[in-house]
Amino acid sequence: MHMADALISPAVGGAMLAVAAGLAVYSIHKIQNDMDEKKIPLMGVTGAFVFAAQMINFSIPATGSSGHIVGALLLAALLGPYAAFLSIASVLLIQALFFADGGLLAYGANVFNMGFFACFLAYPLIYRGFTGKGYSAKKIFLASLISVVVALQLSAFCVVLETLLSGKTELPFATFLLFMQPVHLAIGVVEGLVTAAILIFVWKSRPEILERAASGQALGALPLKKILAGFAAAIIVTGGALSWFASAHPDGLEWSVFKTTGATELETGESLHETLSSIQERTAFLPDYNFRAPAQEAATEAEDEAVWPSINSGTSVSGIIGSAVMLVFAVLLGGFIHLVKRRNQRLST
Repeated sequence: MHMADALISPAVGGAMLAVAAGLAVYSIHKIQNDMDEKKIPLMGVTGAFVFAAQMINFSIPATGSSGHIVGALLLAALLGPYAAFLSIASVLLIQALFFADGGLLAYGANVFNMGFFACFLAYPLIYRGFTGKGYSAKKIFLASLISVVVALQLSAFCVVLETLLSGKTELPFATFLLFMQPVHLAIGVVEGLVTAAILIFVWKSRPEILERAASGQALGALPLKKILAGFAAAIIVTGGALSWFASAHPDGLEWSVFKTTGATELETGESLHETLSSIQERTAFLPDYNFRAPAQEAATEAEDEAVWPSINSGTSVSGIIGSAVMLVFAVLLGGFIHLVKRRNQRLST
């Protein structure tokens, strides 16, 4: 559901960037109470796992479309809503800057759409409603499935609303909505099942992680070696090999745009769009999760019939490097939050 810049106007993009920045500042302020040395590596490996998992698009039967997990609800259950929002914002920033996945102008909208509804609505109101009086495999399953579906439906609706406010007349509200909601309902069901499976595994291995995330407590002396090792192994397998099996079909948003307009991309004459696109071309050293190819070679590849699975070293390198960058970014973010916490403590004494 990564929006491209062509789907959004500068005014709406700027407004959504301000909203996302405000939510990030709020999250940094709130997370200081439960941030400790154990949460930083957990943020790193779970955020890196979500980065790798988002590379794997699964086909939606009978539609010609595909989808990928968002991972925000998973992160909220493991880290708490504030750390989860910051992790999703970090994943999306890395994807936009280094892999040209999602537009720079649309970055704030993507952060809001994929982070806000899961972390600040679905998690506290639905997921915690099911699990607030105690955990069980059944409760986690229902909480995960319903929470993810609701969050993704709200996110899809918000994408349609943002294109309407951006004046994208090529995407009539009712028609675009008619394609967006059903396909993202199917995607939400798959993500809900994946999220439930992972959280049930964590609950059986180390239930205190879910309990402390829900109560806003620091992890303290809780041993995490098994969980960290499990996520690290999952990152390598997912980003390094499973990404070869990603569906070649367009994702739910791209498919909905095509079904509505008959075109895979929207044209824009905005100079800001062109400027940001030029910046993104320079920063994205692995565009579309692959090595850069000469223009002629890229055109030839585009004409060739897609082969599945696509065993591609560029995809593997992208998955591993992207996950590593996310891990480093999370450590730096955790260190920054620690500095802010110590500064506030000094000022209060």
